[in-house]
Amino acid sequence: MTAHRAPMACSELAGLLTAAAQSVSGILTTEYPTAVSRSYLHPVLGALSAGPRVVCELNDRFEDFVADAPLPTTPAGLFTLASYASALGWLTESLAELTTSVDQICTRVGIPTQPPEPASAAPPGNSADHASEFAFNAIELAAIRTAAEAAGLPPGDYVEVLSESLLAASRITDACMEISSGLLDDAAYVLGEATAHVRIGNGPDSLPTLVRSLLARMEAAE
Repeated sequence: MTAHRAPMACSELAGLLTAAAQSVSGILTTEYPTAVSRSYLHPVLGALSAGPRVVCELNDRFEDFVADAPLPTTPAGLFTLASYASALGWLTESLAELTTSVDQICTRVGIPTQPPEPASAAPPGNSADHASEFAFNAIELAAIRTAAEAAGLPPGDYVEVLSESLLAASRITDACMEISSGLLDDAAYVLGEATAHVRIGNGPDSLPTLVRSLLARMEAAE
């Protein structure tokens, strides 16, 4: 015989969303040791290492949330369910995009069939070096040359893969911040049901923040 549980209180539902928000934001503060020869991947390795663990944790909590009878049926419970599911799906998709970006960077760098020419061997006045000198001051350019030599890449190639890495890091950062912020907004809204008798589930403005964000993205893409 299946044991039935009482519906979760609004404070518990808000706590579920708040904990999820903290887990997602924690992805952005994770550090991962980066080999000098792979310094161009440093911007993304923290998120790449922590992201899958956070997704697994959130998925386990989500399964616990819906596993026991009865399933959420109250307005607050359904609101929480929609918010949590949206966050989990959005984070999973964002991490998949991050993984693809990192794969592309690694493919571009590759394992060379022949040792690459050291950065110091590049003839003075080459186009890649000119581009670096135009974009960076002398101290920054020296640091780039040193990092590029350690990575076995020409300075211009190093700057390009580092730029791709920074762009991928920026995208996952934006996604995690928006997901975390949306979860916190929804947690506050659910908690308001218990403290201010907010009407949940009445009209589009009461949809979870992340659901509204996803709908807005879909409309913009059409």
